[in-house]
Amino acid sequence: MTEPKFSPQIAVRATYMRGGTSKGTFFKLSDLPKRCQGPGQARDNFLLRVIGSPDPYGKQIDGLGNGSSSTSKTVILSKAKQEDHDVNYLFGQVNIARPMIDWAGNCGNLTAAVGACAINMGLVDASKVADSANSGICEVRIWQENISKTIIAHVPVYQDDNGKVQVQETGDFELDGVTFPAAEVKIEFIDPVDSSSDMFPTNNLVDDFDVSGCGLDKDSVKATFISAGIPTIFMKSDDLGFTGTELQGDINSDSEILTKLEKIRARGGVAMGLFKDESEAQSSQHIPKIAWVAPAQSYTASSGKEVNSSDIDLVVRAMSMGQLHHAMMGTAAVAIAAAATTQGTLVNEAAGGGELSEVRFGHPSGTLLVGGATEQVDGRWQAKKVSMSRSARRIMVGEVFVPADAF
Repeated sequence: MTEPKFSPQIAVRATYMRGGTSKGTFFKLSDLPKRCQGPGQARDNFLLRVIGSPDPYGKQIDGLGNGSSSTSKTVILSKAKQEDHDVNYLFGQVNIARPMIDWAGNCGNLTAAVGACAINMGLVDASKVADSANSGICEVRIWQENISKTIIAHVPVYQDDNGKVQVQETGDFELDGVTFPAAEVKIEFIDPVDSSSDMFPTNNLVDDFDVSGCGLDKDSVKATFISAGIPTIFMKSDDLGFTGTELQGDINSDSEILTKLEKIRARGGVAMGLFKDESEAQSSQHIPKIAWVAPAQSYTASSGKEVNSSDIDLVVRAMSMGQLHHAMMGTAAVAIAAAATTQGTLVNEAAGGGELSEVRFGHPSGTLLVGGATEQVDGRWQAKKVSMSRSARRIMVGEVFVPADAF
C-alpha cells in the first residue's frame, strides 16, 4: 500500500457570492473544521489558504481571491444569539500579499448577500421565510459581529411551483460597478454609530488636519473625520492635487501617490484615536478609509458611461486596502450618507450644503444613491439610520478544497 507523501486535501462546504460590487466566500460556521470554528490562528490560516494568500505575485491564483481587495473577502454565518435577530455575520478582509486577516470592520457590499445566503443556508427561521411569500420580501435582521450593529436586509422572495419560498436573485435592478442586472436588495444600517460615542471622533465637523511630511505641497488641509459604517477621513480633492473624477488607472499605477495617501491615512488614524502611533497602520489596512470629495462634475466612468453633473450631487473617490476602489465600498457609502446629511461637513458642503436627506454621488464606476438621518443627542452627533440599495447573487455552491496541513 502506497502512503501519501504529502497531506491530502479536505473539502468544506462553501458558497461563493457577489454582494454589491464585491465577491466573497461564505461559510456556515458549523461546516468549518472544528478547530476553525472559533477565533485563532487555525481559522485565519484556513481562510488565507481558501482565498490564496499570502501571494507575493498579488494574483491569488491558488485560491478563490482575484487579486483585488473587492474579492479577497470571507464571511462566516451562524444562527444569531442576539434577541430579535436572524443571523450572525462575521466578516474577514484577507490581505493579498501578507498572512493577515483584518477582523476590525464590516463589508457593506457583502452585507447585501448575507440575508439571501442565510435563507439558503437554512439559518433564517423557516416559518418567517414562508410567511414572507405574500409580501414578496423577507426582512432578515442581521447582527454584524465585527462592529456589534444591527443591519436589516429586505430580501426579495417568490414561491416556486412546489410552494417553497425561494430567494429572488435575478431582476432588472442595475448597480454601477456590476455588469449584469439583478434583484434589488434594500439595506438599512440601524444606529451605525455607538450611542456612547461621537460620530465625529475629534468633536469637530471639520478639522485642520496636520499633513506635514506626507508629501503634499501644504502642511495642513481641511478634513472631516467620521466613524459611521467605517472610520473614514474625508478631504477636499483639490487639497490632494486631485479633481475628484479619478479612475483606478490614475491612482493605482502611481507608487508616489499611493505612498502619499498611505502616510495621510496613518496620520488620520492617529487623529481619530484608532492608533497610538502611525506605524500601527501597517497592521490595520482595513481602517480607517481615506476619501476625497468635490462638487458635482461630469466625467466618463470606467465602463465608458457618461456621468453628467446634473445627475449627481457630488463626486467621491475612496481607497480600499491601499488601492482606489473600482466603485465604492458599502461601508464607505454609509459614511458618505451620514456625513452628507450632517450640515457643515466637507461632504455636505461638496453636495451643496444645507439640510439633505439623501444624495447621489459619482464614483469611478457610475453613481449611487444613499439616504441618511442624523441628529445631535446630548451634544453628540448620531446617525439613526442609513439606507441604500444593492444586489446579490449566488455564483457557486459546493465544496472548497484546502490542504489539511495548511491550518
